[in-house]
Amino acid sequence: MDIKDIQNLIKFVSKSEVSEVKYKTKDFEITIKTPLGGSEVNYIPQPQLYQTPVAAPVTPPVSGTATPAVSHDEESNFLTIKAPMIGTFYRKPSPDKDLFVNVGDEVTPGKVVCVIEAMKLFNQIESEVSGKIVKVLVDDATPVEYDQPLFLVDPS
Repeated sequence: MDIKDIQNLIKFVSKSEVSEVKYKTKDFEITIKTPLGGSEVNYIPQPQLYQTPVAAPVTPPVSGTATPAVSHDEESNFLTIKAPMIGTFYRKPSPDKDLFVNVGDEVTPGKVVCVIEAMKLFNQIESEVSGKIVKVLVDDATPVEYDQPLFLVDPS
């Protein structure tokens, strides 16, 4: 069973109404538990952040290598690379290596864009889309949730 199969199994279990799933072969065993088995789940809701659109003053473009700002209207034209699992997001394979991708880099399906560490395993996350990286949405070495947007990609 490879990582994609495990991710698909986790997605299936999270959407179904079961409390526990065990999958076992001669070389592999995995148990996935959800809080639906009658156990009480306590959590503190996170405060919601809302942004209200504000008319920004028009300023002339500045020459240089500044990162282009992405408006909310433009974001709808972009594809999103999302986290396939919960873990810690890293932009480099190791501290002494270069970043996997930068803003402006071209990506194709199968190109590694980051690493997510989960339970001491470093999982390489591959792009499933083609295009140019427009924005990195997560800071390096920060926790990410399942299905959290990581990158914006311009498919054109």
